[in-house]
Amino acid sequence: MPIDVMALADVLRRAAKAEILPRFRRLNLGDVRAKSEATDLVTEADVNAERMIRAELEHLMPEALFIGEESVAADPALLSRLKDADLAVIVDPVDGTFNFASGIPAFGVMASVVYRNETVAGIIYDPMGDDWVMAEKGSGAFLRRPDGDSMRLSVAAAKPLDAMIGMASAGYFFGEQREKILSNLAKVRMFACYRCAAHEYRTLVGGHVDFVMYNKLMPWDHLAGTLIAQEAGGHAARFDGSPYRPTDLEGGLLVATNPESWRELRDQIIA
Repeated sequence: MPIDVMALADVLRRAAKAEILPRFRRLNLGDVRAKSEATDLVTEADVNAERMIRAELEHLMPEALFIGEESVAADPALLSRLKDADLAVIVDPVDGTFNFASGIPAFGVMASVVYRNETVAGIIYDPMGDDWVMAEKGSGAFLRRPDGDSMRLSVAAAKPLDAMIGMASAGYFFGEQREKILSNLAKVRMFACYRCAAHEYRTLVGGHVDFVMYNKLMPWDHLAGTLIAQEAGGHAARFDGSPYRPTDLEGGLLVATNPESWRELRDQIIA
């Protein structure tokens, strides 16, 4: 199935330039709203960028089911249609909305293409750096720039546990599990959380950190990044070792530089 990944990437870039960047550090009070909790935000940039992306994809990929984070917020039943769709495009118009609304320049635009319940393409666009990391299944992962320059991406070499640096989002672990996870993370050299999966995955596939870990699974947050990480040589699976699929909404997700490091992290941090 042919996919024009660069055309899709350009749609994300145009939406960022038209609807996201002009609003950065220029949001009015009424332009920001809370969704599920005070830190789960939506802005006019999210809504308008998703609307623009959807309109453009109706011409670029008219046969595809469009699933956007804000569309699902308005109609939760939309997400259930993914499992039966032959072709779908999943979009996060502003990943890292909390950062965006706070004036922190760590946010991104993400899209993935799913064909018969398999992720076949993933794109993460950084509006501030004006470049993409992207992958098509079986073709490797690349950093690409608008001038045509590109560079193949690869995850870091294996390290012992106490030398590993990672990205770990503990916000959706709760109770005793949260206490255990945070305590066990003391076994690695360092961990951080950018509150932006787009940049956390970019940091992993650029070879700068050794793992990323999440408990909350929404397809717009993780499908693109997981595919790009795998195409950059990394290993991804849910906490029980099973493959991560587009319809998975629970079970946690751990992505590491190789299967051996994945197993050590799972055993020492999660299990």
